[in-house]
Amino acid sequence: MTIFDTIVAQKRQEVARRRAITPSRQLQNWPLFKRQPLSMSQSLTVTTSWGIIAECKQKTTASGFVSDQMSIRETAVGYVRAGAACLSVLTDGPFFGGYTDDLIQARLGNPSTPILRKDFIVDPYQILEAKAIGTDCILLMAACLQPDDVFEYSQLAHALGMEVMLEVGSAAEVESYLHKHIDLVGVSQCAGNGCVTSAEIATQLATYIPDQFVKVVQRGKQSAGSILALKQAGYQGFLLGESLLCSVLKKGVGKPAIPGMSSAGRFTPNQQARFQPSLFPVYF
Repeated sequence: MTIFDTIVAQKRQEVARRRAITPSRQLQNWPLFKRQPLSMSQSLTVTTSWGIIAECKQKTTASGFVSDQMSIRETAVGYVRAGAACLSVLTDGPFFGGYTDDLIQARLGNPSTPILRKDFIVDPYQILEAKAIGTDCILLMAACLQPDDVFEYSQLAHALGMEVMLEVGSAAEVESYLHKHIDLVGVSQCAGNGCVTSAEIATQLATYIPDQFVKVVQRGKQSAGSILALKQAGYQGFLLGESLLCSVLKKGVGKPAIPGMSSAGRFTPNQQARFQPSLFPVYF
């Protein structure tokens, strides 16, 4: 039994409890269910965007709680002001200390920024729930689902106006799970107790992903130079985690967390020409 088998079993029990408290028909009456979702793929593919997806989470499995200095809403607002093109909010409780209310708070603080709901989605109920809390894009993990599930869940998400990011960690998963209802492909390599995506692995997997899909590197330890290299390899999105939070906390809300980046999250051509990859390390 793998760790993902355990996660899926626990998540199904959790979803059953939430469904008993709030049936699907009630979710459809929530105010945010009626909003028109934003396009994460379009936000990441703007030619002047560096494609930063800033992750909001309460804790990690490795280091515990990330910060008690800022609320999720404050963190999300700080990320956007610091240059993030999109946000990712973890709503899983047992492993990441998250709540659905975290995404609601991030949405209320950032009405014009696309938000990815990052959770272990194993049931259609969670997709309806995602729409009800203000999600623009859902994450479907190949490691937790069967190909038929991914196809069904993607169709439902599209019917509700949301986009879909498929998380894969190998060429075999790309071949088995990728289909026309996927909008973005998130590359993530997990081994042992951690998930680290090297630039080399990401570059290799990029060759298996057709250009019609927006390519995102989800986890890893990269320099600014490797981000530039990954852009050249075809990646348009980069999910950044704890270190970006630390940078926002250090620099203050509203100040660019990435040297050279404007508050709009973009570099001008002149800034790009002067950009020095050695200026800062990035961890995501």
